[in-house]
Amino acid sequence: MSSTPNNPAAAGGRVSGIPRVIVATTALLTFISFWRAAAIVLNDLASSAYYAGGEAEAYIGKTAPWFILAIMIFSYAVRAVYVESCSMFVRGGVYRAVKMSLGGGLAKFSVSALMFDYILTGPISGVAAGQYLAGLTSELLQYFHLSGPLSPGRVDFIAASFAIIVTLYFWWENTKGVHESSEKALYIMKLVTVMVVLLIGWCIYTVIVRHSALPPLPHPKNLHLTDSALGWLVHSPLPHMFGIIAIFVALGHSVLAMSGEESLAQVYREIESPKLPNLKKAGLVIFIYSLVFTSLVSFFAVMIIPDDVRQGFLENLIGGLAMNLEGPLVIRLIFHAFVVVVGTFILAGAVNTAIVGSNGVLNRVSEDGVLSDWFRQPHKRFGTSYRIINIVVFLQILTIIISHGDVTFLANLYAFGVVWSFAMNGLAVLVLRYTRPGEREFQVPLNFNFRGVQIPVGLSLITLVLFLIAITNLFTKPVATMAGGAFSILLYLVFTFSERRGKRGGVAHVEMDQFNLELEGALTPEAVGARPGNILVPVSNHYALYHLGNVLDRIKPGRRDVVVLHVRLLRRSATGESEMDADQLFGSIEQHLFSQALSMAEKRGKSIRLAVVAANDLWDGILRAGQSLQSSTIVVGTSSRWMNEEQARTIGDAWEKLGDQKPQFNLEIHFPNGDKVYKVLGPHAPNLTANEVNLLHRLWLRFSDVLAPQELHHHDVVHFALEEVQKELDEGHEEIVVKRLRDHLEANQTKRKPLP
Repeated sequence: MSSTPNNPAAAGGRVSGIPRVIVATTALLTFISFWRAAAIVLNDLASSAYYAGGEAEAYIGKTAPWFILAIMIFSYAVRAVYVESCSMFVRGGVYRAVKMSLGGGLAKFSVSALMFDYILTGPISGVAAGQYLAGLTSELLQYFHLSGPLSPGRVDFIAASFAIIVTLYFWWENTKGVHESSEKALYIMKLVTVMVVLLIGWCIYTVIVRHSALPPLPHPKNLHLTDSALGWLVHSPLPHMFGIIAIFVALGHSVLAMSGEESLAQVYREIESPKLPNLKKAGLVIFIYSLVFTSLVSFFAVMIIPDDVRQGFLENLIGGLAMNLEGPLVIRLIFHAFVVVVGTFILAGAVNTAIVGSNGVLNRVSEDGVLSDWFRQPHKRFGTSYRIINIVVFLQILTIIISHGDVTFLANLYAFGVVWSFAMNGLAVLVLRYTRPGEREFQVPLNFNFRGVQIPVGLSLITLVLFLIAITNLFTKPVATMAGGAFSILLYLVFTFSERRGKRGGVAHVEMDQFNLELEGALTPEAVGARPGNILVPVSNHYALYHLGNVLDRIKPGRRDVVVLHVRLLRRSATGESEMDADQLFGSIEQHLFSQALSMAEKRGKSIRLAVVAANDLWDGILRAGQSLQSSTIVVGTSSRWMNEEQARTIGDAWEKLGDQKPQFNLEIHFPNGDKVYKVLGPHAPNLTANEVNLLHRLWLRFSDVLAPQELHHHDVVHFALEEVQKELDEGHEEIVVKRLRDHLEANQTKRKPLP
C-alpha cells in the first residue's frame, strides 16, 4: 500500500464534506480486444510450428504431419470445452471448473499439473528461439567462411542465454500490465503473418516445381516408433499388436502442437464486452491461424527437405525449410534470416504467454484462499500481482539452466502438463453438466436428450480422447512422468499446507480483490483516470448493486467512463484536526464492496474507476464528488425514503451548498424491478404537463390578438408571468403569494386523488 501526502485545502477543507479521498486500483482490470486476446494465445500455439513437427517426427517418423494435422483439428474441440467453462465462470480455467465439479483436492492437483505446463512453456519457447538464432549464426559463419559450424554445446549455450534474456524482458512487461504485453503480442503476430504468407507461397511453388509427394498416410504400418517414443512400453508387444495403441502413442508425441489452450481461459477475464462473443471470435481466429501455419509447416518440411538433411533441422524446422526452397542461395539465406527474426519474436512472445497464464492461474488459486493474499498484493506503481510474476519467472529461469538449452528434454516434460490440464478440464465440465444442469450461454455441440436427461456425446468423446492420450503418455514419457508427477505432488503439498495454515486463523475465507490505495487531497478526473462527463455511481451495499449493473449493461466501452464511489460517513468527532490514513478510510467493507463491483465489471468486460470519499453527510459527499469529477450523470439505487419530501429537500440543500459555480447533474434513480426515475439537479427547463402547455398556448393566443401587430412568443408569456410574481414579492406581498401558491397545490392534490 502506498499513500501520498494529504492536502485538506485542495478538497475544500474539512468543512467541505470531503476531508479525505481514496483512489483504489487493482490488478488485471484492463480489458483487451479479441484480436489482442487471440494474439496472446497464438504466441504460444503458433510458436509450436517452430518445434512441434520436428519433435514429433523424431519419435514417430515421416507420418508426423498427419498427426499434427489431427491434433490441430482436435484442438478446436478442446477449445469448445474451454469456451463452455468460461461461459459458466468469469474467472475461468481448470482450477475453478475442477473445484466446482470434483472438489478442492483434485482442483489443486489439476492446477499443479497446469503450472508444470506453464513453467515449461516459457523455457521451451525461449530455448527454441535461441536454437534458431544459433543455427542462423552458424550458417552465416560458414557462408562467409569465418569458421566451421558451431558445436552442439555452443548452440545450446546460446539458446539458454537468449531464453533467459527474453524471460527477463517479458517479466518487466508483465509487471507493467497485461495491456502492455498484449500490445507486443499483437505486433508480433502481424509480423508473423507476413512471414507465413511468404513461406507458404514459396513452399507451394517449390512443391509444384519438384512434384513432391505427400508424407506417408497415418496407418499403423507406416509408423516408425523409436525406443525413446515407446518409453516403458519398449519391450511390450501391445503397440505392435494393437494399432490403436500405436496411434495414441503418435498422438501423444504430437500433442505439443495444441499447447496454449489454457491461456485462452486465463485471458478471458481481460476480454472486453461483449465477452462471450469476443471469446468465440478469438477462438476462431486462433484455430484458423494455428491450423494453417502449424500443419502446413510440418507437411512442407517432409515434402521439401530431403530425409537425410531434415534430421539436422528437427529442432530448427522452418529454418531448414527456408534453406531448401527453390531459388538462389543468397535469397534463401536472406529469407532464412527473416524467418529466424520472426521466429525469435513469436517464440519470445510465447514466453510472455506463459507468464500471463501462470499469473492468471495463481491469482485464481490465491483468490480462493489456497494461497495467501500476500501473493496478490498489487504493485505500488502498476497495480499488477508482481509477486506471483516474480516467482513464476524465477522458476522458468531455473528450468532453463537445468535444461542446458535442450529443446527435446523440455518438450518431453512439457507434454505432461499440457494433456493432463486439458483432460481434467474436460472431465470437470462434463460432471458439471449433471451437477449443475440448466441453460448455458454456450455448450459443446452434439447433445441429445433421452427421457428428459441430456447426453453430452460431443463433450464425452473429447474428454475420453484426452484421457487416453494422457494415460498413454504416462507410459511412453518416463522422464516427463517422473518429473511432472514430482512437481505436481510438491506443488499440491504447498497448496494444501498454505490452505490449512490460512484456515487456522478461524476466519472463513471471503474472496476479495486486493487494491492499491492512493490517499489524495482532492478528487479530480485525473486522480481516478476518468474523463469529464463521466457517470458517477455511488454504492453502499454489495447486495444492492443493480443500479451499477444497469449502467454497465448500457454503456459502450470507450464512450463514457464509470466511477464507482463509496462515501465513508464520518462521525462528528472525526472532523477534528487528527488526520485519517488510508487504512481508516478503506476497510473490509470497502474492499468487499469494490470486489463485488469489479466482479460485475469483469462479467461485462467494462472498465470502472474506484474512489472512496469521507463526508459528514451522504448527499453532500456525493454531489461534491460529482462536482470535483465533472460528472454529468449520477446514478443511485432506490431508497425507502425516496418519496419522502424531507429527503428531496436534503438533496436540494446539498446541491445549493456547492458554491457559486453549481453544475447541473442528471440524476437517475433505479428500482430493483427495472423502473427508473429521471430528475435534473440544477436550473433546467421544467417538464410541463399537457394541461400546462395548453394553458400557456391559450394565453399566448389571447395576448397575441390584443398586442398585434407586435410579435409575441410563448417564452415571453412565461417571462412576463415570472416577473409579475417577483414584483409582488419585492413589493412586500409575499404572504399573499405564498397563500395563493399553497391553495393552488392543495387544489391540484385534490384533483389527483383517486376515486374511492
